[in-house]
Amino acid sequence: MTLLTPQDLLSAAQYEQDRQTIRQQIIALKKRRRISVGPLVTLVFENRETLLFQIQEMIRTERIFDPGKIQEECDVYNALLPARDELSATLFIEITDSEKIQSLLDSFQNIDRGNTVALKVGDTSVFANFEAGHSKEDKISAVHFVRFATTPTFRDLLAQAEVPA
Repeated sequence: MTLLTPQDLLSAAQYEQDRQTIRQQIIALKKRRRISVGPLVTLVFENRETLLFQIQEMIRTERIFDPGKIQEECDVYNALLPARDELSATLFIEITDSEKIQSLLDSFQNIDRGNTVALKVGDTSVFANFEAGHSKEDKISAVHFVRFATTPTFRDLLAQAEVPA
């Protein structure tokens, strides 16, 4: 996938002017790219468009104008772009009950170690590779970035609408 560059970004003024329309488009796009994995876990599959939006929002929120810092944001999000024969996603652990956040989040400890999260199509599974740095021995993040290295068989099955996923 083509890397994101500062030239791909709208100016701050143009983004502010177009933001509502862009947000609506990205919300609709992410809705099609989102799958629920049980009652608390959601995966949103990323692409160039979703990550470009994240960069624009980060620059807007943090008021980043320095060209070097803008390039740094592009570099951070470029690391999240899916490579060839790969899917990348943001995994959200979504807990809405404030009294249960810590205990439920703790129950996901080690989700990022070993073969714990997989995509299955037909009888073929591919396991998630978690980005490092989102959990410690005693603490886990509610947001993780994952990659799925796909096989030719998996891709063929995924393309067949009649094969259950």
